[in-house]
Amino acid sequence: MTSSPTPPPVPSGPPGDRGPLRRLRARGRDEAHRTASPLELFFDLCFVVAVAQAGIQLVHSVAEGHAGEGILDYAMVFFAVWWAWMNFSWFASAYDNDDVLYRVVTLVQIAGVLVLAAGVSQAFEEHDYLVVWLGYVIMRLALATQWLRAARAAEGPERTTALRYAGGVLLCQVGWLGLLLLPEGARPWWFLVMALLEMCVPLFAERGRPTSWHPRHIAERYGLFTIIVLGETIAAATIAVKSGIDENDALGELLPIASGGLLIIFAAWWIYFVVPIHGHLRSNRQAFLWGYGHYLVFASAAAIGAGLEVAVEQTVGKAHISTLAASAAVTLPTALYLLTVWALHSRHFKAGITQQLVLPTTALLVICCTFLGDWAVLAAGVVCALSVVAGETLAARPARAEESSSLAG
Repeated sequence: MTSSPTPPPVPSGPPGDRGPLRRLRARGRDEAHRTASPLELFFDLCFVVAVAQAGIQLVHSVAEGHAGEGILDYAMVFFAVWWAWMNFSWFASAYDNDDVLYRVVTLVQIAGVLVLAAGVSQAFEEHDYLVVWLGYVIMRLALATQWLRAARAAEGPERTTALRYAGGVLLCQVGWLGLLLLPEGARPWWFLVMALLEMCVPLFAERGRPTSWHPRHIAERYGLFTIIVLGETIAAATIAVKSGIDENDALGELLPIASGGLLIIFAAWWIYFVVPIHGHLRSNRQAFLWGYGHYLVFASAAAIGAGLEVAVEQTVGKAHISTLAASAAVTLPTALYLLTVWALHSRHFKAGITQQLVLPTTALLVICCTFLGDWAVLAAGVVCALSVVAGETLAARPARAEESSSLAG
């Protein structure tokens, strides 16, 4: 995941030995039909539990008028979830041998994120990060174990890379003790320092020899997690609307929010998956920027669901904030999602300035929708849907022109 040169070729295909314990050797980048495993899908589903907990607490903070504090706590907790998920995904892309020990250690990582999820409410309400830290410890120790196991089966530069990863993970884990020991006012700054150090570990570890991640597999893994996060967003918004209707009989007031929210999420899915991003992941530098940038993609996608819940609570009188603030809780993360997906995905597949401007212009218009009062969410949803129509129309023009040219010839 760095700008290091491509590693030497390794044998293609999964390990042939199907015993319960196998050497954890690197897999090949040229494997055919490499797809996400059932264990990876299970891993994602369990991780989204922590994402949901963070979203719930963000809703409470924003609805009570503590948006700044809630966003800061959300960013910190979401980083822990995202970073652990991302590290596992890239490791699995390079080394997954699916033996018994690999499965058990992965299940330990899942247990860690469930512990972390149990501590999210304390982190938000009391700024007590003990349970979150314990869950993170479990996940990171399990990952370090995987890297040490990979080092044992490797030699030369590959072994050095694995040992650097293991050492970096363990050293950073010691540093995270600062969230428990430092004064409350210093913790956000310490978090920023530690987050930067964590993200420097791959840069240091892969300086000599990068890992053999698989482009199609990585693209699929990120796409699947995006789908799961968007699905959680729909679930959260649906439950909020249902509660509003059941408790306040406010179908007429909530229908614009429900319709607009659905259009936003449908458009978010369409925009993300309209391009074959695996073709862009040709070098470690590109993959590094793309993978790290997904922190904003995942965080904003989950925040859209939290914003829709806030909008519902404000409409039925349960949130102590203005209509403008409730609308911004939806439009701002939507705009951030659109801009980030454009920067990471879409701009690499757009031809001409007109196509390039579709998503940035959409993001700006979505922000402008914030000021439309009770119709803000519906208007933002319509804008997002129209951006999909515009994008598809512009993309179809060169194809039609080429087809006409070939027929004329």
